[in-house]
Amino acid sequence: MNIEKISKFKEIIDKSQYIVFFGGAGTSTESNIPDFRSSCGLYSKKSKYGVSPEEILSIDFFNNKTERFYEYLRENLIYPDALPNSTHFALKNLEEKGKLKAIITQNIDGLHQMAGSKNVIEIHGSLYNSYCQSCGEKFNLEYVLKYEGVPLCTKCRGKIRPDVVMYGEPLSNELFDNAVNHVVNADLLIVGGSSLLVYPAAGLIRKFKGENIVIINKTPTKYDSKATIVFDDNIGKVLGEVMKYLE
Repeated sequence: MNIEKISKFKEIIDKSQYIVFFGGAGTSTESNIPDFRSSCGLYSKKSKYGVSPEEILSIDFFNNKTERFYEYLRENLIYPDALPNSTHFALKNLEEKGKLKAIITQNIDGLHQMAGSKNVIEIHGSLYNSYCQSCGEKFNLEYVLKYEGVPLCTKCRGKIRPDVVMYGEPLSNELFDNAVNHVVNADLLIVGGSSLLVYPAAGLIRKFKGENIVIINKTPTKYDSKATIVFDDNIGKVLGEVMKYLE
């Protein structure tokens, strides 16, 4: 690992007062949750469903082929035994030091909260929360997993859906506006484990008006040229090294 880059990253954190972390699927790969677009990601696997993951995870597919949707969800997206990794704990420690003001995540796995982080903005929702499409009754993941087919509401027998943003649906204006507010006020934006290809979430980086951007991703992004430092390495490894200097 480049010691000069780590030292510079540490110096930037030291002088920063309002740090925001924007993370994608790469944040959770150390927890054995596959990402989407890498060579080993979900999108690269041959699907037995005959259609792309984007189509399966769309609101139209959910409405028209709900049982198949849940079959795919249980096989590919739900990891009830997954635990937070070194990335999640490093960010929690940075928050406890008063440096990190918000985590904006594209992930739906709830691992940041499990690690102890408090201000987490889940712009794509969470698999740990579901609700009835008919009456709005709320349900947890445990209730959904005990069903073999389509989970139904205990109150009205309506169809339950995960509280996540599917393809073909807009992001929550409230959550996105909250995320934008943090990015606009940040003096350091750390981007980790995101290809920065999914919009409008990836467009958040354009709202940044601060001094430093640090990108940690195993593959190049189109925003690398705008970054103060770019690490093409494991996020947990990089943050772990930096946190050693900050102890």
